[in-house]
Amino acid sequence: MTTRGKKYIDVSTKVDSHKEYTVDEAIELVAQAHYAKFDETVDIAVNLGIDPRHANQQIRSAVVLPHGLGKKMTVLVFATDDKAVEAKDAGADYVGLDDIVEKISKENWLDFDVAIATPDVMSKVGRLGKVLGPRGLMPSPKVGTVTSDVASMVKESKAGRVEIRNDKSGVIHAPVGKVSFGKENLKENFLAFMGFLIKEKPVASKGVFLKRVSVSATMGPGIGVSVPDIRNELKSMGIAA
Repeated sequence: MTTRGKKYIDVSTKVDSHKEYTVDEAIELVAQAHYAKFDETVDIAVNLGIDPRHANQQIRSAVVLPHGLGKKMTVLVFATDDKAVEAKDAGADYVGLDDIVEKISKENWLDFDVAIATPDVMSKVGRLGKVLGPRGLMPSPKVGTVTSDVASMVKESKAGRVEIRNDKSGVIHAPVGKVSFGKENLKENFLAFMGFLIKEKPVASKGVFLKRVSVSATMGPGIGVSVPDIRNELKSMGIAA
């Protein structure tokens, strides 16, 4: 049984765990219900009406949020020759191939947040699947991190590109910013994420797609968000929901 600290219990009294709040109310509560001394990340959890056992109902994509993530992203690019130069010029932190593959293989080196690769080097990068895959770092064409346009992908990754993938329970977890962003910027990031996710609904998924949505600060309680209100907010922005 998990024992909660006094501070967690204190902030939890501000949140009704059985209620689904409007988007504005939820964002306001996130700011009120955090207590850590560091700048907490605001996370979103979305329970989806999908059957993750079927490949055609799984979600794996990525979106660039309008206000980024408030975090310096360390980007690694597996590339050679001209593409390596393009990656460096675009701001990649680490660029290479054989030397980096060896470093990861032998030293379990993982000092980066995003890994990108050009298609021609994937035969070598693929050997790292057992190391990078479980950590969500393996380059993949599904999310655009296997690409010939390395410069654009480096810039997107640096800007706060968020990968979206469901877990085995059909739930998506992702960051949408920092508490310090303020209500308006957090709301814009939140709605940008939700608007993109709705468009990613698999054709094979039938019935209710968004079953439950919640937001929370790193150390705070989950705050339920009304799905109808999310859709109304998106419609008011001219986004089909």
